Amino acid sequence: MAVTDEAIAKIKAMIVSGELSPGDRLPPEKELAERLGLSRSSMREAVKALEVIRVLDVRRGDGTYVTSLEPHLLLEAISFVVDMHDDDSMLEIFAVRRMLESQATGLAATLGTVDAIAALVHEVSSVDATSTVEEIVEHDIRFHREIAAMSGNAYLASLIEHLSSQTVRARVWRGLTEGGATERTLAEHRGIADAIARHDPALATSLTTAHIAGVEQWLRQAASTRVSAVGGAD
Repeated sequence: MAVTDEAIAKIKAMIVSGELSPGDRLPPEKELAERLGLSRSSMREAVKALEVIRVLDVRRGDGTYVTSLEPHLLLEAISFVVDMHDDDSMLEIFAVRRMLESQATGLAATLGTVDAIAALVHEVSSVDATSTVEEIVEHDIRFHREIAAMSGNAYLASLIEHLSSQTVRARVWRGLTEGGATERTLAEHRGIADAIARHDPALATSLTTAHIAGVEQWLRQAASTRVSAVGGAD
């Protein structure tokens, strides 16, 4: 194990064991390095790495603190990465969404409370085929967010939220260019909500997999058509 990796592992172990809690200030660099048997340079690199992934918060002139460790904070680094996507990586994002959201929907069908399910059903009924593309996309975001929250896993819900936010452009594009996209989306949402309301995790999981896979397939075809058009123009 590299020296810096060892330093990271030791700091993480202090947090996991409870020796350091969210909001706690780390001991001064020299003291912490001596306590863990590490050089100050490796300790400094470890702190920088843990700051990047939002585990530590370095406050100049004040000290280094453990962050709140909330899921949304820890996953901000992922948002930076997926912001830098192209068409190919967009397809990969949808593939990850398909895998994660299908499982989250299965959990929602198992764990969803009466109130949460009622809110989801109300969300589905709040839009129809006469709604604008923008309204449908906003509904789509709320729909998937509510299901993720029903999974009971805050980290899973936060990860899905970050990935989903990166696909809004593609969803608007589909709504504007593909005939029947709105009606298809709403019908699929009704089916998923109904499966959750009936506490049928197997059906809910399958329907969500097909729902997101449909967008993936459309995006793949759209990208392929665009490439062919460019090639033909040459």
